[in-house]
Amino acid sequence: MSNRTLISGGLVVTAADELHADVLIEDGRVAALAAHGSAAAGAWTAERTIDATGKYVIPGGVDAHTHMELPFGGTSASDTFETGTRAAAWGGTTTIVDFSVQSVGHSLREGLDTWYAKADGNCAVDYAFHMILSDVNEGTLKEMDLLVGEGVTSFKLFMAYPGVFYSDDGQILRAMQRGAANGGLIMMHAENGIAIDVLVEQALARGETDPRHHGEVRRVLLEAEATHRAIQLARVAGSPLYVVHVSAQEAVAELAAARDKGLPVFGETCPQYLFLSTDNLAEPDFQGAKYVCSTPLRPKEHQAALWRGLRTNDLQVVSTDHCPFCFRGQKELGRGDFSKIPNGLPGVENRMDLLHQAVVDGHISRRRWIEIACATPARMFGLYPKKGTIAPGADADIVLYDPHAEQVISAGTHHMNVDYSAYEGKRITGRVDTVLSRGELVIDRREYTGRAGHGAFVPRSTCQYL
Repeated sequence: MSNRTLISGGLVVTAADELHADVLIEDGRVAALAAHGSAAAGAWTAERTIDATGKYVIPGGVDAHTHMELPFGGTSASDTFETGTRAAAWGGTTTIVDFSVQSVGHSLREGLDTWYAKADGNCAVDYAFHMILSDVNEGTLKEMDLLVGEGVTSFKLFMAYPGVFYSDDGQILRAMQRGAANGGLIMMHAENGIAIDVLVEQALARGETDPRHHGEVRRVLLEAEATHRAIQLARVAGSPLYVVHVSAQEAVAELAAARDKGLPVFGETCPQYLFLSTDNLAEPDFQGAKYVCSTPLRPKEHQAALWRGLRTNDLQVVSTDHCPFCFRGQKELGRGDFSKIPNGLPGVENRMDLLHQAVVDGHISRRRWIEIACATPARMFGLYPKKGTIAPGADADIVLYDPHAEQVISAGTHHMNVDYSAYEGKRITGRVDTVLSRGELVIDRREYTGRAGHGAFVPRSTCQYL
């Protein structure tokens, strides 16, 4: 017996189209679309009909940058795969791509298997993995080929965090050459960590210990310099490059200049850089610690360049870099020394809503919202058209979105396992109403009906955006 669901009467919005259409779902996949009221739609029968009148029918969000259960700075991210994917569903995201971590001295296989074990049977929505390379050597370069064959097709390197994740230019070049050969996409945390560590040491010696100094030592120019260097190394290697969490106008300019030369260079930004600023880092009584992340929040004037980059496609993706640490007991580890504040913000539940607010505010169009939050991350990381669109054959990862509902973002009502919201008190227009993951209701008219273990691991093909 097939299992059919009909979504009727909504405005279907994808990266390519907006149309008043009904959507027929069969056995967890989109079976057909037809104009609302047409003879074709009228002939459909289904066990379940969902009325989408007055709502957008959009693809489930694809958040290509999350860190569930990440060990960092002597503690661990506060969201588990269970709590984090449940919160993602509440926010209209139906696929996450999380980062498995290779520890120095250990194999990629060990790191990946550790993350498989964390996620298996615990996720409310579908998930995939990138691989963080912390130790580039002959053995791990060979392992990259095996991981690509297994559907883990992107590899993150760090120019920051010496002694933890840092790779030098020679290691980065070797990994890029391997990616060029096996189709793996190299992702880069572009900040000059060696220089930043000098500035951190000097700031602390001067007695500058407050959270705001975190933003001051991680200079804009050190993000721009690292972005430029990563681009040149990728050119030498003949490799595409994806720069994560771009925060600064000068870094966007480096990406734009490379793209103007026709280079396969891509950039991601995050809601925190679009909506928050150094004003938050400077909040008194150590409250600024809530906003410590890397790359850091920038002065407000950088926001215009990020929005422009999203409109001109010099930035292609908005992900969250969701890496939550509770204020109490975790962020507080850095009282008296900003360099000990765990780096990361909660956001997996807020991304789709904040970007819809950007539509309301006139920064981006509706279709661009879906493009940067659903379709392009799916294409960039080898998940399209299974994920990221509503089309026959695609997984029925579908969100009914109420564009007129108003809400106030607050830790009091969010579902992330963290004791504060980075957007506390922010009023926005638009809210997730109903969420289907592979045709199964996860959120039903603002009620959670999902379960741990529904979410499945999704192997990925290589980048489809080249």
